Amino acid sequence: MLSPKKSLDILRKTNALLEGHFVLSSGLHSSKYIQCAKLLSFPHLADKICKSFANKVKKRFNKIDLILAPAMGGIIIGYEIGKILKKETIFCERVKGKFTLRRGFSIKKHSRVLIIEDVITTGKSSLECAKLIKKKKAKLLGFASLIDRSSKKSLKIKTKIISQLKINVPTYKKNQLPKDLVSMVVTKPGSRFIK
Repeated sequence: MLSPKKSLDILRKTNALLEGHFVLSSGLHSSKYIQCAKLLSFPHLADKICKSFANKVKKRFNKIDLILAPAMGGIIIGYEIGKILKKETIFCERVKGKFTLRRGFSIKKHSRVLIIEDVITTGKSSLECAKLIKKKKAKLLGFASLIDRSSKKSLKIKTKIISQLKINVPTYKKNQLPKDLVSMVVTKPGSRFIK
């Protein structure tokens, strides 16, 4: 398995760890953003992280029937982990602002489903996915994320998140920004803001 340091080195090498003033999909502000798309643009490096992450997932969840990933960020990570673990993998996508299963995807009643994301900050997207699982009367096994950048104050998920890398980066509400962020240009890199 890759160490946290080696995983972080790969994020830096692929320019996936960005610095500046970002508004995250959660609406919180941060001085750092993890752009997993940059990591994934180097498949030979992303492969190392994904294999290590799949190993952690396999150790924690030994009976997975289905992997569910939220679009957009979770699709490739979910696919890669599903490929490594030889598990069916589907994704949900937003229709009129609400996660929905499309493209013929379904969740079977009583199936054991693991939610996999690229990055978790508040867990909002993962919890929206969990509603789909509950609605289909399937069993939510848990949450896994390539990068866990949650904090106790921002995280809405109450169970342990399995991740390849835990990064502690403070997040702020718009009315509580530190001076250094106030003076920087704001970037909204997440897909939730795309219309």
